[in-house]
Amino acid sequence: MTTFPNSPRVVKGGIVLIDPASGRVNRVISLQYNPSTLTRTFQAQHLGEGATHAEALRLKGPAMETLKLEAEIDAADQLEFPDQHQSVVDFGVAPQLAVLEALLNPTSAALLSNKALANAGTLEIAPMESSLTLFVWGASRILPVQVTEFSITEEAFDPSLNPIRAKVNLGLRVLTIDDLGFDHKGGGLFMAYLQSREQLASKAATFGFDALGIGGIP
Repeated sequence: MTTFPNSPRVVKGGIVLIDPASGRVNRVISLQYNPSTLTRTFQAQHLGEGATHAEALRLKGPAMETLKLEAEIDAADQLEFPDQHQSVVDFGVAPQLAVLEALLNPTSAALLSNKALANAGTLEIAPMESSLTLFVWGASRILPVQVTEFSITEEAFDPSLNPIRAKVNLGLRVLTIDDLGFDHKGGGLFMAYLQSREQLASKAATFGFDALGIGGIP
């Protein structure tokens, strides 16, 4: 199918995995179709119980932001051109699903390495470190995140029972400088995101008291 030459380029949301030590990009995951909705939930970091009256307006740190989205993965387009998409013919959308599942699992090599250390009598084995996960939703929203919820609904299958259509529900928690620190790559990306939101807020229209039907604050 051809597209109109002057049609705007569609930017896709996705996930980027980065080595937390070197900053090297390990993998870029592009969503096949942009979700129709992106739910964002915020929880303010107030001082909470025990705060004095003088501390009632103080914040401990950035709000905790969570994201929820549903992504669709469909092999129909690729199956129209089987010579160009052999892996889809052989496995359907299973490879794409496996890539997303890997966001939550340590690698088998890391598990075997820790098993070898345990068999060798190592007293303290550090938990396995995952890649730094970034949720990318346009150039102005590049967020360090942690996957908190993940479910897959496989909806159609080929004769070998490989899934050829699926829906993926993702729940993400934005990692802030409270989680990563200012010097961490992810902490720097969070600060850039926070600053971009502040700049965006400055562009919003301002109103006077008359818009609220009052003459001022008593």
